[in-house]
Amino acid sequence: MTHTPEPAVQAVEYTVNCIPEGDINAHGFEIRVQYRGAGRYAVIRHGSCLGDDGTWDFGVKEYDRGDDWLNAHRFDLETALKLAKEQAPHVTVNGYTVADALAMGEGGQP
Repeated sequence: MTHTPEPAVQAVEYTVNCIPEGDINAHGFEIRVQYRGAGRYAVIRHGSCLGDDGTWDFGVKEYDRGDDWLNAHRFDLETALKLAKEQAPHVTVNGYTVADALAMGEGGQP
């Protein structure tokens, strides 16, 4: 009789957003927390990666940037989610703030 291995299941991405899920503009304002291996996560927004200094760096992969870059742009899950939540209210898309988008979603004007 052959042994069937038990599949592993792991959550690898979280979406953080101040705009409600059903809002047509929600995708533009989202920040993603993505698992990058070894218990570390990246905070991603539209092709940029959040650093531990609070600035967004273009490019989400380490490429040849080295360990210093990786260590500044990878976090444990708790820290990554905290950073994403801190950044979410400050997202601006095409000049519209989160407050503008929320007002438009309620039928208002920015």
